[in-house]
Amino acid sequence: MKTIILAGGLGTRLSEETTLKPKPMVEVGNMPILWHILKIYSHHGYNDFAIALGYKGDVIKEFFLNYKLHKSDMLINLKSGNVTFQNDFSEDWNVGLHDTGPHSLTGGRLLRLKKLFKPGDTFMLTYGDGVADVNIKELVSFHKAHGKLATLTAVRPPARFGSIVMHNDGDIIEFKEKPQIGEGWINGGYFVFNYDVFNYLEDGDETILEKEPLENLCRDHQLVAYKHNNFWQCMDTIRDRDYLNNIWQSGNAPWKKW
Repeated sequence: MKTIILAGGLGTRLSEETTLKPKPMVEVGNMPILWHILKIYSHHGYNDFAIALGYKGDVIKEFFLNYKLHKSDMLINLKSGNVTFQNDFSEDWNVGLHDTGPHSLTGGRLLRLKKLFKPGDTFMLTYGDGVADVNIKELVSFHKAHGKLATLTAVRPPARFGSIVMHNDGDIIEFKEKPQIGEGWINGGYFVFNYDVFNYLEDGDETILEKEPLENLCRDHQLVAYKHNNFWQCMDTIRDRDYLNNIWQSGNAPWKKW
């Protein structure tokens, strides 16, 4: 089953990083967050990827083009120019790198990749900026069991602020600093779609997946939520980047199952 990664946005809230690189190439633990996302899927046995490129897509192309170079030892014969790779630690992934337009919106990028599929296919899709300890195999099984066209992973992100429960006299009886389930359910990405979802993408490059397509799928009772109560974190800001790096450096990153 193929997995689409949306990796073409501008990442304006990470402008300190994204003036030089696309947001999926911002690093967590010295590797792009895009690599972490692919590792999550790969851990569950899904190794066929299509990356929807846009803003600074050439940076992503160069990363994968030179991936083997940086993941292996090399023996170079200077006279012939022959290169032999040794101790190759490259993953066994198929990575399609597809230009989907510099200004396409999320649904538009997906629509441009319709050519990769045929009627009856099921595929996955997620954003290039969020990690989670989602069990992808369970997600796919859940999707196939309900028989609808679309599944999104619903998550409960950390609250922006800590919560306090108190008596009327001001005595605090509970204090939680930014609890993981402090806010309501939101769209965490990690979608599973059937081919007929393409019928809901009508406006070409201007289609916003999270607007009419998902709204209309909901109207037609074709959208189901897979509830994920554990770790999920997107990387929208420098603060998010630093938070993810701190977790990674602790050695206890919840999404690292490999």
